[in-house]
Amino acid sequence: MPGSWWRAAAVSHGLTALFAMGSWVSVNSLWVELPVVVRELPEGWNLPAYLSVLIAFGNLGPIAVTVAHHCAPGRLNERVAIHCILALAVVASGFLAPFWSRRVPIAGAERSLPFLLLSFVLALVCCTSTVTFLPFMFRYPPEYIRTFFIGQGFSALFPCVVALGQGVGKLECKTENNTVKPEYLEENFPAQNFFWFLFVMLTISALSFVALTQRRAESQQERPPQESDGAEAAKSGEETHRLYNGGTAASEGPVGPEPPAPRFWTGRNIYLLALLAASNALTNGVLPSIQSFSCLPYNNMTFHLSVVLGNIANPLACFLAMFVVLRSPVGLGLVSLAAGGFAAYLLALAALSPCPPLQASLAGKTLVVGSWILFTGLFSYLKASVGALLHGAGRGALLWAGVAIQAGSLLGALAMFPLVNVYQLFARAHDCVDVCSNRTAAPPAGGAADPELRTFLD
Repeated sequence: MPGSWWRAAAVSHGLTALFAMGSWVSVNSLWVELPVVVRELPEGWNLPAYLSVLIAFGNLGPIAVTVAHHCAPGRLNERVAIHCILALAVVASGFLAPFWSRRVPIAGAERSLPFLLLSFVLALVCCTSTVTFLPFMFRYPPEYIRTFFIGQGFSALFPCVVALGQGVGKLECKTENNTVKPEYLEENFPAQNFFWFLFVMLTISALSFVALTQRRAESQQERPPQESDGAEAAKSGEETHRLYNGGTAASEGPVGPEPPAPRFWTGRNIYLLALLAASNALTNGVLPSIQSFSCLPYNNMTFHLSVVLGNIANPLACFLAMFVVLRSPVGLGLVSLAAGGFAAYLLALAALSPCPPLQASLAGKTLVVGSWILFTGLFSYLKASVGALLHGAGRGALLWAGVAIQAGSLLGALAMFPLVNVYQLFARAHDCVDVCSNRTAAPPAGGAADPELRTFLD
């Protein structure tokens, strides 16, 4: 039948994943491209600290959305808000590609004002997407929440793969005056091309959302009149109103007795939100801050494999949740404890940097990469399962899920920022220098710092 493919559920799942990809792809892209842009922007290696602060200020968006839901329940049109968010992201990324390297003199010093302003806009968009995209997904069956988290995994995976193709972080060790120094190799394509790729990804996400809403409008036209969008909007507005008024709906007249609405703030739901906040604090704030400290002492290949395979584990774990959802609170707690154990191991490695255990052995490198894969995969599965369970608690529950995700991510980042950037509790490993045995690493044939690294680069 002509057009039947357009109505297939697989098309809806694909569009949902591509739409969700736009949620955090901007911030993830800025982070993976930092090794390139810091060499050209005047802030240098202080740029990550600036970016962390800008992302923190990006939480003004979620605060504004939450206040709007609280003060005017059911009045915020999420579809219009998402259209505005995605359009703003596309425009900002379109300006970022040609203007990211422009400098502006401020107080007698050059600053990368265009890059910083556009980064703030993209951070604001990413933070706000968490509390708008998830509530919008309540319009779809619970399995689409898991597809949504798969798409969020793509927002980390795709920029990472493109950065690897760009050749970010490739180096060779060269001997000059009996001293081995790292020489960073030229990337395969410039940062401007990378940011144009970001523009394309955000455009695809925006068009996917337009297609989703169009499919939904077409399906509503085929419904009986009693199933119109107005009735559904009234239902969702009433649901949000109940969540902000102690779980009871305000009476509008003598319409007869109706069963009391279920309370949202139960021990179970609070427990699920706490798991969601804790997992995002670790996956989006704490562990990314120390990933280089836990991996680079082994070699660059260990670091790149940890990043790439960890980002692959994210959507794969969410895909598993499409078929098997863990509903037991005890089981969810055990998954979080197991993932927390791997997180503790990685934190210990970062604390022991630049001389972690088993540094020169294949077993040590395998343990690091495996720990990052399992840490990311277990927490990704946990988040997808919790999201599916909260879907059953109502549309407002997904709003609070977004708040928990954003609050956990913010607290994790704020907790690590002074430890890493102010007090400098973690010591970095130096390229081409073996500080653990007090000797300079001799470059093998071909100039690479490590035979495994040379194989990886080739």
